[in-house]
Amino acid sequence: MGDGNYDRTLREFCIPDYILVPGSEVRSVSHVPACPVIVFINTKSGGQLGGELLVSYSTLLNRNQVFELGKNAPDKVLQKLYATLETLKHNGDNFAAEIQNRLRIIVAGGDGTASWLLGVVSDLKLPQPPPIATVPLGTGNNLPFAFGWGKKNPTTDLQSVETFLNHVKAAKEMKIDSWHIIMRMKAPKEGSCDPIAPLELPHAMHTFNRVSSTDKLNLKGYHTYRGGFWNYFSMGMDAQVSYAFHSERKLHPEKFKNQLYNQSAYLKLGCTQGWFFGSLFQSSLRNIAQLAKVKIMKKGQWEDLHIPRSIKSIVCLNLPSFSGGLNPWGTPNRKKSIYRDLTLPYVDDGLFEVVGFRDAWHGLVLLAPKGHGTRLAQVGHVGFVIIPVVFFFS
Repeated sequence: MGDGNYDRTLREFCIPDYILVPGSEVRSVSHVPACPVIVFINTKSGGQLGGELLVSYSTLLNRNQVFELGKNAPDKVLQKLYATLETLKHNGDNFAAEIQNRLRIIVAGGDGTASWLLGVVSDLKLPQPPPIATVPLGTGNNLPFAFGWGKKNPTTDLQSVETFLNHVKAAKEMKIDSWHIIMRMKAPKEGSCDPIAPLELPHAMHTFNRVSSTDKLNLKGYHTYRGGFWNYFSMGMDAQVSYAFHSERKLHPEKFKNQLYNQSAYLKLGCTQGWFFGSLFQSSLRNIAQLAKVKIMKKGQWEDLHIPRSIKSIVCLNLPSFSGGLNPWGTPNRKKSIYRDLTLPYVDDGLFEVVGFRDAWHGLVLLAPKGHGTRLAQVGHVGFVIIPVVFFFS
């Protein structure tokens, strides 16, 4: 592990075994690490660099604080860790209390992996939720980019990993809005829709489950489901292409071995599914206005949102980053009356931005310095009514 200075640097991140491995001998520790970390690595993420990172982090840190997500469920890992910390604290272990106070999580993966960890930490309702730093291993990496961690897949050598650890130690904590999705489907008069196999959603979509019959969200005559998201939620052509990419990668993971290939595969799917040339490939493509009625809440009242007939995709953005670092919302000119009530997008303002696109050619305007999509609304609640399904976001 190098010379003495190198060892002293890494001491600031290491956690001793007696905290990580239940039943280990409790030892007295004199030095409290400034930034103890738990590391989760998805070796199957877009860039396929996770295996190399796993080796580097395991070499630099205590290997018991580094976890491969394919083999270790993050909720189980954190439940066990926090149970141990609470027990040790109850027994008067001040070192364990400091570890809990200073703990940070590093997650190496794409947007889906990062959202997965955010969901786990949120669902566990930990007494002191640890902040999460993200290593951009995916294809788009919008979440890491929005928080300053970059969007390109990183190098995986020991020096690069040590540099990233020091960035984590110096980083300031930021909040991120968590958005809830409620989906209601009219219950059939006869039979049940329960036997229908559920869609295997990407991890970027927070766990999507049917609520219990006693839940206050339940409405008579409807099946109600609840989920959530952190990045963005899209409906229409963009969502169709994204789901096709997810499905293709799941069927043929061996093909998706680097970020550049993944991005080109996404572009190819966009062409074949009509996102660029709708009239040539799918003459029956419909716009959002034909698919759904869209409602937004203003001052406690639901009102219809006008959607131009040309719009074929709607994106509800929680981040100022989309499709690999582009900003569909842009910077509204508040001197113009139509933008007077709009602000810059922030990850913690309790609002999300609703943006529309006509097609992929429209999306290319985001590459221009002041390019943006069609700004439709900036709100905290939106509803999509698709007969017989109703979505509500808040």
